[in-house]
Amino acid sequence: MITYLFKQTLGAIPTLALLLTLTFFLLRLAPGGPFDSERAWPPEIKANIDRQYELDRPVYVQFGHWAGSAVRGDFRESFQYTGIPVSQLIKDSLPVSMTLGFWAVIASVIFGLGLGAIAAWKQNTWIDGSAMFLAIAGVSLPSYLVASVLILSLSLGLGWFPPALWEGPSSLVLPVITLALRPLAIIARLTRASMLEAMNSDYIRTAFSKGLSERSVVFKHALKNSLIPILTVVGPITAYLVTGSFLVETVFQIPGIGKFFVEGILNRDYPLVMGVTLVYGVILIAANLGVDLLYGIVDPRIRMGEKSA
Repeated sequence: MITYLFKQTLGAIPTLALLLTLTFFLLRLAPGGPFDSERAWPPEIKANIDRQYELDRPVYVQFGHWAGSAVRGDFRESFQYTGIPVSQLIKDSLPVSMTLGFWAVIASVIFGLGLGAIAAWKQNTWIDGSAMFLAIAGVSLPSYLVASVLILSLSLGLGWFPPALWEGPSSLVLPVITLALRPLAIIARLTRASMLEAMNSDYIRTAFSKGLSERSVVFKHALKNSLIPILTVVGPITAYLVTGSFLVETVFQIPGIGKFFVEGILNRDYPLVMGVTLVYGVILIAANLGVDLLYGIVDPRIRMGEKSA
């Protein structure tokens, strides 16, 4: 398993390099620059600014210098937040997004698996119909609408939770619900489909013939053997949730990394965008590697197949 993970990590390096390369050059192709304004700079001032930030050099030279600094852990200084290193901005904002994303992952996996399993267990009943209605609504409703309804009802209406900002545990509730709803619905629908397929298998009929209770067969045997396809989507979902949602962080005024990413794109803050992109890429790769580990835990045949190979 260690050898396998090492090979997967090495294989992810070219992918990460390609992602950063495309991001860097596409940013340069976008119209406008980091220091453009309605009022034109005097030519000598503009030349001094470009020279200070190496913007007067060829693009490939700029990329080479940035990549060399990034390898050493130096993401340069932000253009927008003058004098503040990008690494410091990421250090301050990433824990906020990861806290929000962590609880969203927990909520979406626990409630998604539970909702999908119950729907499969009570197939073609009103419980199944209600669960799938909630799942379809979760996939269909946009995040900004969910956030607005939650703020109007649970915050401004009932006063249970604060409407925005990052001021304590109670500030987590509404953003976590908003962020977790769509992944929860996806996991619920996939769980139901996987379990229905598993419950038509021979080993499930054998378990019933041995006199095991329906609940034991459904939740102990069918659910466990339905986790492989679910784990396939959990990796990307985890990376998406842990890095935070740009829209959710904006609506709830959460000082997460998504806020800086959006501001960096709008202001052509090249070092900030590149630094955040690198962090996103690493988190996505780590999430997929974590899923590979879980494959071997959930299904020992995967480990056996690896050893035989």
